[in-house]
Amino acid sequence: MRRPEQRLVVVENPGGAGQFVVVCDHASNRIPDDYKTFGFDPEALKTHIAWDPGALGVARQLMRSLDAPLIWPDVSRLVIDCNRPPDSVTLIVTESEGRPVPANQGLSDDERRRRLAHIHAPYHDAIDACLTERADQEIAIVAIHSFTPIYLGELRPWQVGIVFDDDRRVADRLLDGLKGDAKLTVGANEPYSPADEVYYTVARHARPRGLPAAMIEIRNDEIGDEEGEQRWAERLTSLLAKAPDSIRFESCM
Repeated sequence: MRRPEQRLVVVENPGGAGQFVVVCDHASNRIPDDYKTFGFDPEALKTHIAWDPGALGVARQLMRSLDAPLIWPDVSRLVIDCNRPPDSVTLIVTESEGRPVPANQGLSDDERRRRLAHIHAPYHDAIDACLTERADQEIAIVAIHSFTPIYLGELRPWQVGIVFDDDRRVADRLLDGLKGDAKLTVGANEPYSPADEVYYTVARHARPRGLPAAMIEIRNDEIGDEEGEQRWAERLTSLLAKAPDSIRFESCM
């Protein structure tokens, strides 16, 4: 039996009464005790390879400022990526940016199913439960991520990117507000887009319900300390707090 401290899915502020539900797919770089022999360089676990540095700090401040529930898996994406479809080849990676992940190489089907059942499914079940409890309310989903300034040798100029699909109800409000700041370089579906398989969590939970939603990607050197996290949380709060007045909450399906 897993000890209580080994919880793999965290729900904070479950009774939040605001109009947003916040998710943070890559909040943690923790390798659970079940995977002590994971075989990955401990120093590498501190980098973006294992998680989205700064994302949880921003998400928690949004949770407080927007009175929003916050849901996140307390497991590194190297164990399993909760923001990927169960059949994705990147659900459980065998290497990341050229670094091998020994515990994922030659993975058995049974172990793959175990990680899906113990981590991936409970995370999405928790989001489902949160949204079902609010089925009669006007709510929107916001996913918080961070990205590295340089990826595979390529410099990324954006301080922030908004990722969205055909439903632009939240994205347009964020893009309009962020682009109003001349100091910011803002990406629309940059540095990722739904075509990169990064929009799974948002799409899985927003589309069937017709909920407004967007994913926010903040460059991680912008949120490398508490001051940066607070600055970005305040910036996003100022935009999101006004969004319900202009978002059409009726389904755009």
